[in-house]
Amino acid sequence: MSGHGAPDTTAYDASDLRVAVVAASWHTEVMDGLLDGAHRALAEHRVSEPTVVRVPGTFELPVAAAALAQRGFDAIVALGVVVRGGTPHFDYVCSAATDGLTRVAVDHAVPVGFGVLTCDTDEQALDRAGLPGSSEDKGHEAASAALATVRALRV
Repeated sequence: MSGHGAPDTTAYDASDLRVAVVAASWHTEVMDGLLDGAHRALAEHRVSEPTVVRVPGTFELPVAAAALAQRGFDAIVALGVVVRGGTPHFDYVCSAATDGLTRVAVDHAVPVGFGVLTCDTDEQALDRAGLPGSSEDKGHEAASAALATVRALRV
């Protein structure tokens, strides 16, 4: 199970942070779960009103995250899902999103929580979406990781 060995991301008071969540729109049920998980994590950290930006798909996450970083957000949570199909499209989108979000984080020195699911099947995506019966909650994990990184960088 990929969640084995996860770090402790104990909640702290992050109410002073400006946090944005950028989320893809494909795979509505999975995305709703990821967004709910991110909102739960942010609420646990006392972030009451994150800015939420919806984009068409996972490929569009990096450009939206870059624009948000330029607007001065302290942390960004990127949520998306790509399910493998019968063409190389999966590989290109996953690579572009991963590379683009990494570039945003490094170029802008803004933590980007990586909540992009790259799954072989719809069932795998649903199992990671934080829905009732899911074994993992990657939206919650991504938001918690972004806030933990902000805290680590404040030393």
